[in-house]
Amino acid sequence: MLPDMTARRPESATRSPAPITAALGRRIKQRRHEVDKSQETLAFEALVDRTYISAIERGIANPSIETLANICHALDITLAGLFEPLNGVSLAPTGERRANAATPPEIKRSRLR
Repeated sequence: MLPDMTARRPESATRSPAPITAALGRRIKQRRHEVDKSQETLAFEALVDRTYISAIERGIANPSIETLANICHALDITLAGLFEPLNGVSLAPTGERRANAATPPEIKRSRLR
């Protein structure tokens, strides 16, 4: 019998963003406004989708360091400059472990003789 694959939201999708991702998103949005760029322009220059920029700015997405570097290049700011105003943000773990939403494949093992 197949497992129940009823659509369920992962717990991580319902929790609030971590303080660092929310603060980083606000900082990116602030810098984007300072350089007078739209989300669409920033996304094009950073080689990502506009909806991803929106998710980053809302603190929902957790971008890779490469994506952050691309965003910094498009916003004419260094990575250090992007993170510098965040020194008041707590870096303590949120206490929640990230869940893997993927279902692992069933592995059939056989003995080698």
